[in-house]
Amino acid sequence: MYQLEEPIFFYVLFAIPVVIVLFLLVAVWKRRTQTRFADSDLLKKLSPSRSVFKSILKVLVLSLAITCLSFALINPKIGTKLETVKREGVDVVFALDVSKSMLAEDIAPNRLEKSKQLVTQIINSLAGDRIGIIGYAGSAFPQVPITTDFSSTKLFLSGMNTDMVSSQGTAINEAIQMAETYYNDEEQTNRVLFIVSDGEDHEGNFEAIASEANKLGIRIFTIGVGTLQGGPIPIKRNGVLQSYKRDQNNEQVITRLGEETLKGIADAADGDYINGANTTEVVDTVRAILNGMDKKEFEAKQFTDFKDQFQWFLAGALFLLVFDVLLLERKTAWLKKLNLFNES
Repeated sequence: MYQLEEPIFFYVLFAIPVVIVLFLLVAVWKRRTQTRFADSDLLKKLSPSRSVFKSILKVLVLSLAITCLSFALINPKIGTKLETVKREGVDVVFALDVSKSMLAEDIAPNRLEKSKQLVTQIINSLAGDRIGIIGYAGSAFPQVPITTDFSSTKLFLSGMNTDMVSSQGTAINEAIQMAETYYNDEEQTNRVLFIVSDGEDHEGNFEAIASEANKLGIRIFTIGVGTLQGGPIPIKRNGVLQSYKRDQNNEQVITRLGEETLKGIADAADGDYINGANTTEVVDTVRAILNGMDKKEFEAKQFTDFKDQFQWFLAGALFLLVFDVLLLERKTAWLKKLNLFNES
């Protein structure tokens, strides 16, 4: 098994036809110049040791050197051993509130950005777990299906914003029901849902929905983002503040952290409420929760330990370049004495 680290350097091989074309052009120019100077018989007498084969050989050696240099830059890697990796963990799904109230700046830089920072730091602290992300406002939508690809998950997480859902509100019921479809391993007994929200504008009998999810083996933990004092919801255009959101009576809307709502959801699903003000404390709490759960082996991979092989090609290129420099274009004396072609 092998890998090519930098396959883009295959383009270096295009130098070979360039070298060959230049060699042919120089050969044609030499022949025309020599023809004007003297006929072929006289040229043989004037330069009896000149070898056409040696000139061609030098070009071939130079081409091989370029090939070796190209492969050295590509750095092929050859597998040396196989290892079995057992991955054990918990299925973790994050439901992120992207409603307009998450734009409030009562917690820096704003509730939504703080929520994304929290989830990112939690993901960074995970090891063998699988993760998924759901976004919700007036309706819920799948952002990242359950996966072990943490890098891609964080990339999609960073792109989440309040414009992803046209209808406003906080459809926590839909988010919980969608999370139930995320856990695709029936043998996984530990299923965790983290709801990251400010707890505002939750509609419907969310405690009943959370209780139903718990019967399916899903524990729900809520992370509250915001302050009890609350703050207005800014309306910005191109990053510039235009005004603040107002209600139907033209009163400025103040959105506050709904801790009681979030605590109610967590209690109904055998979970806990976590205040999201301190990132380090949130990460430590989540890690303690997950470490206290039984881990299930849900993936076993075999991978190859690859080792660099560029040094061999680099050594070959250097040897061929030195050989090309030392290779003279005159005939080899001992080979000439053999008279292989019965030359007179």
